[in-house]
Amino acid sequence: MMADQAGQEAERVWAGGNSAPPSESDLQFGQGTLSGHENTIMEDKSSLLKKLEISVSEAEKRTGKNAMNLQEVYTVYLIETRPVDSQNEDENCVPDSLWRRYSEFELLRNYLVVTYPCIVVPPLPEKRAEFVWHKLSADNMDPDFVERRRIGLENFLLRVASHSVLSLDTIFFLFLTQENGWKEAVNESGFQAKADSRLKALNATFRVKNPDKKFTEQKHYADELQSVISQLLRVRARVADRLYGVYKVHGNYGRVFSEWSAIEKEMGDGLQSAGHHMDVYAASIDDILEEEEHYADQLKEYLFFAEALRSVCRKHELQQYELETAALDLTSKKQQKEELATGTVRTFSLKGMTSKLFGQETQEQREAKLNVLEEQIEEGEELVKTKNHECEDFVKNAWADIERFKEEKNKDLREALISYAVMQISMCKKGIQVWTNAKECFSKM
Repeated sequence: MMADQAGQEAERVWAGGNSAPPSESDLQFGQGTLSGHENTIMEDKSSLLKKLEISVSEAEKRTGKNAMNLQEVYTVYLIETRPVDSQNEDENCVPDSLWRRYSEFELLRNYLVVTYPCIVVPPLPEKRAEFVWHKLSADNMDPDFVERRRIGLENFLLRVASHSVLSLDTIFFLFLTQENGWKEAVNESGFQAKADSRLKALNATFRVKNPDKKFTEQKHYADELQSVISQLLRVRARVADRLYGVYKVHGNYGRVFSEWSAIEKEMGDGLQSAGHHMDVYAASIDDILEEEEHYADQLKEYLFFAEALRSVCRKHELQQYELETAALDLTSKKQQKEELATGTVRTFSLKGMTSKLFGQETQEQREAKLNVLEEQIEEGEELVKTKNHECEDFVKNAWADIERFKEEKNKDLREALISYAVMQISMCKKGIQVWTNAKECFSKM
């Protein structure tokens, strides 16, 4: 029922564009497959973002009671959605806005990670501030931090909405368009059962005998990427602390020049002007470092993206392990059948010793066991075939999405680093200009 409602809403949204609305096969409902989308995973022509404008426009602090009936303060975020083609917008099209908590964003992402194991699912912004310089508040209720997290949550929704597969998921559409009821739809999808079973499997100690070299390399790459970005963020935080000190020293210059100007007659005006330039320069550091945090957040996103990439690699290892286990079990069953049919035991076993001590089994017993083994071998062959097919599909789809992720990563990080370099150059030029102005003030004395 929930999926039908989402499908009707989707048709209204798509009606604003030139293309046809998505079919039932396009809107995935907790299937976790790329069926019908294998060839479009690198494209975004059919993505939701082409038909729907999505924004997280504001944040609001609220007070309420938690599950333990205790008072708590939390933040909610306003999600606004509207069709791209506003000329054809229907009054009853989609809810204009709704509020979501950060925990609801977490539930949505967990659902996507479990449902689409071969996709590098975009990460959420950090729940609590990390890698910050010492003057910046790490309180998750701090207005500046909440604002940066609002931007990060909007970026998360835009990335999901631009993905050719994730954007067509019904649960995601419900998250954007229905204030109530979407959590029930998540439960109906069987998401929690899948999540629990996969969690146990991933935590178990297993070793793949023949790991895929490509995925092993990607896992190592994700580890290195996370390590490098972590180091870069730590260095940036240290530099920010030192930079803060340098700017505040200029404030000291300003104070000294102003005090000096009070006891000088001929040089007083020049000293006062130079002190004013120093004061303005010193006061600008707070805004500068706050702007720097936005660039740091872009790096942090790919710090968390590295874990998403590693998660895909681990899921491939799990599939490979299940395939190898099924193949090993099939080999064992075939060997038992051969031993039973020929009456020879290749390896030591308790059954073999029992046969020697208490005599061989009757012909009827042997035939009954052979029949059971033949059925088990037939089932095992079918299981190996299925697991092999699943593994091949996973490799194909995961590798396509990893290539898409790499292309996106290269573009985003290149732009972020260039913007950061431009900002640093501009900041240095302002410092030079301050001292140039001070020099002119001194020259006029």
